[in-house]
Amino acid sequence: MIGGEGLIPPSDSEPSRKLRVALVSSSYNYIRDGVALTLNRLVEYLERQGVEVLVFAPVAPTPAFAHKGTIVPVPSIALPMRPEYRLALGLPRALRKRLREFDPDIIHIAVPDLLGYCALRFALKRNVPVVASYHTRYETYLKHYWFSGMTRPVTAYLHYFYGACRELYVPSASMAEALVTGGQRNNIRLWPRGVDAVHFNPAKRSDSWRGKYGIGPDELVILFVGRLVREKQLHTLTAVFRELSAAGIAHRSLIVGDGPDGDTLKRQLPDGVFTGAIFGEELATAYASSDIFLFPSDTETFGNVTLEAMASGLPAVCADATGSRSLVDVGVTGFLEKPGSTADFVKPLRLLAADAELRRRMGSAARLRSLSFTWDAAMALLLGYYTALAKSVPVRAADTRT
Repeated sequence: MIGGEGLIPPSDSEPSRKLRVALVSSSYNYIRDGVALTLNRLVEYLERQGVEVLVFAPVAPTPAFAHKGTIVPVPSIALPMRPEYRLALGLPRALRKRLREFDPDIIHIAVPDLLGYCALRFALKRNVPVVASYHTRYETYLKHYWFSGMTRPVTAYLHYFYGACRELYVPSASMAEALVTGGQRNNIRLWPRGVDAVHFNPAKRSDSWRGKYGIGPDELVILFVGRLVREKQLHTLTAVFRELSAAGIAHRSLIVGDGPDGDTLKRQLPDGVFTGAIFGEELATAYASSDIFLFPSDTETFGNVTLEAMASGLPAVCADATGSRSLVDVGVTGFLEKPGSTADFVKPLRLLAADAELRRRMGSAARLRSLSFTWDAAMALLLGYYTALAKSVPVRAADTRT
């Protein structure tokens, strides 16, 4: 960690003001993904604590949900190949002026894209403490979109970007370990996620909900929740369900979510139950009305859906990869299997399918483990990091540029 050299504490004679945080992200309210939902929770929490927050982010004509806080819209275009996401076009002069006038104590960057890079340069030039949160393993996505040759330069850029920040907030110990082992500068602080264990609760199991989708009360339901995109290892998901059917393991595959690969998945799993994207009470009911959670993705930094499934009382069978590795206690709350290996995933699923008592015991243990992850504790931890940085203020260079 960076020490305190060259920093001066604020004078006792200076008037106090509320902490000001500028949050810069390419995902905030135009799509309902894990990054956007986490950042909205953060802004809501910070404002409850009296922190002034200004969000710089792209917007769409129709937002996906009612956002928290104040957004300064950033110019953007639909992302080629993934038009549901938007590509921010940097930080124009007028927005740099708005950011400078806000005079933030902390600049928090959530995405290391062009917008994030411009915000990083802004902060470094003006000696504003800049931090980043790590949400997405971008380098692991490349192999799924025919850009494997870009892995090394992208990784080098990410090391530079995150290394230039005062602190890097990582959601799981397994992700932090992978970053340091891969050569990332160790300016890392742990910022885990939370789960609403009242909302996601085994008590919400519903035979009537199952019946709405043609699922009988005694049928075994294996659940997947997530964006229907190839980086979620959908080819493994398909192969596992097919192998279970070929082996005569009675089950219903329940797929919750949508995305550009949804139609392909439906063709490959004609007997699957597809709910599309669902939220709120229906999502909580879907979790609780299932029996096993299956999540083969190996690109997660944390795995919010895995934690939601655990809170709902489900044993989890996940890829042995970052994120899940910090959540699933092997043999106690579920199993971790080799990413991409159909046979490895099928083995514990067959075991769980045949043993209702094992499912019950692991589901109870999963629920208990989930209770140690609360959103308020996670957000309070991050606010503590902010406060510690703001107490030692870098000497600001006189600079009237915008």
